[in-house]
Amino acid sequence: MAPRRKCPVCGSKQWHKDSSSGLVACSEGHVIQNFRNESGETQDLGNYTMRKRIIKAGRKKGVRQSRADPKLYHGERARFHYYQCLQLVLRKQIVALIGLWDLSPEFETVCRDIWALHLNLLPTPPPAEPYHHMREQKSNHGDDTKRPLDNPEESRSDDDDPQSSSSSSEEEDPELAELLRENSELSSSDEEKQHASQKQGVQSSYRFVGPYDRPINSIAVLVVACWTMRLPVMYKDFIDIIESYELPYLDSLRLLPSDMTRHLTKHAVRALSPHFPPSTLYIHRFASRLAKLMYANYGVFTPQLNASPILWRVVQQCLGGTPKLYGLVKRLGSILSLPLTLHHSLSSTLHRIAPGDPEFQTYDNVPPELALVATAIVVLKLVYGLDGKLRLPQDIEDPASALPDICGYLSAIKRMDEADTRYSEKRFSSRGVRSTGDMDLATIDEFLDFCERVLVRSQRSESDQQILDNYFPLSTESGGAQLEAIAPHSIVEGLPATKINVGETTVLQPGESYTIYHSRDVLGNLPEKQALIITRSAKWVGVSEDYLCGVVERFERRLRRWYYRERRREKEEQESEGEGVFDGVED
Repeated sequence: MAPRRKCPVCGSKQWHKDSSSGLVACSEGHVIQNFRNESGETQDLGNYTMRKRIIKAGRKKGVRQSRADPKLYHGERARFHYYQCLQLVLRKQIVALIGLWDLSPEFETVCRDIWALHLNLLPTPPPAEPYHHMREQKSNHGDDTKRPLDNPEESRSDDDDPQSSSSSSEEEDPELAELLRENSELSSSDEEKQHASQKQGVQSSYRFVGPYDRPINSIAVLVVACWTMRLPVMYKDFIDIIESYELPYLDSLRLLPSDMTRHLTKHAVRALSPHFPPSTLYIHRFASRLAKLMYANYGVFTPQLNASPILWRVVQQCLGGTPKLYGLVKRLGSILSLPLTLHHSLSSTLHRIAPGDPEFQTYDNVPPELALVATAIVVLKLVYGLDGKLRLPQDIEDPASALPDICGYLSAIKRMDEADTRYSEKRFSSRGVRSTGDMDLATIDEFLDFCERVLVRSQRSESDQQILDNYFPLSTESGGAQLEAIAPHSIVEGLPATKINVGETTVLQPGESYTIYHSRDVLGNLPEKQALIITRSAKWVGVSEDYLCGVVERFERRLRRWYYRERRREKEEQESEGEGVFDGVED
């Protein structure tokens, strides 16, 4: 190409070459002199021929610098750290329970073993943090000139790329290079979209913690440990001490050292900070699942409920009953075949007559104390009716004659409700709505003391030696194994007994004209007497009134089937005895 210089004649800088003659002329037609055009072409190239090579600069697009806090853990390392925090909270809970209920030191050993089984039974067990952390450190500390060989496609040098080199001495066409680059970007984006579509279901359902990783599972471990040691505890016992902040569960991050909380992300903080105590059914769901999986996978059988103390607490504290009511509820529970296990699969199955018969009955997997409360309500309905109609026994041997009069009994139940409302340990719970404007000075002082005990972070000021002594004690002193049972004096003692019906034929007897109310009848209302019993019982156990009515209805229908089955069996026995008497008699 002609040099970019001026024409000596006209001064033009625009030159062109004639293809036929090979002369170079300006735009005005002046031919440049002393210009030689040489062309050298060869067919065979020797071994030492120099080739022109195109080398790319190798520069990459600017990568956006991350603004994440380097102190926060992410990925598998964050999940492992989350379980470290959760395990420390569990240790604090164990220490709190041992101090509150005067448990033996073996309780901690049982909890530790059950916690290990729980971790192994998780759908995704916690990862091995040192292994993953070591891999991250090795990949981050590698030399920039020596990239890791995890991906051969990425570790391959740019000089070895067949698209980046040219085998000819000609210059690369920029238009062709641009088309190749766009084609490469288009294909890579399609592959990324296809890869993302394949993993869409996994990423959409991914969460930092699942339902079996939440703090409620530590409460389930404590429940299973108490059942293993045959401690007569109920779910309401755990809920009460959680609401009073005596058992670490609500706002447990304030009890953790700052060296651990500084690495938690907002998702981990949210998971470790439940705002409300768990409900009875929620705790039972995780505790029963844990007991079932422990037996199915490792053969670890959780013993049955220590039913006698629990039944007495139900009869006395919930329903204000007497030992006579205790005996009636125990007998009816035996007739209904109540499974006193954490999960119905841990108890014996039903006798299947037909191939399609079920192995267990509806509501067999309810909390055991709820089953006992529902059984006691059925007994009260058999004795009193609770439907507005008077029922009196006609015989002194009738068990109903040993129970208090219906009017005095219902008045005592109302007084028990008022006493529970005034109970100091429950007046500041999250289930009750109270305003400081309605409190007197003494109540405000108690509320301030409660807030000071709950909100002051005394655990942060402990020294390392105090933490070791509290959660890793070296002493082996044995403590008492008795659980402190709060059993107030029965409020129904001293009430007049039920009168005996003498000569009145219009008065119904206990158990006569029994009414079963459908729990799903949204338009119907329970009688006032029965509603009073249902409301108090549901509040005491910690379930909704509708759910308790459903359990009561199922137990009543189960009792009805048992009653007709027994009558049919007695009738068949009488018929067989009658046939035996007239055998051999001729007309």
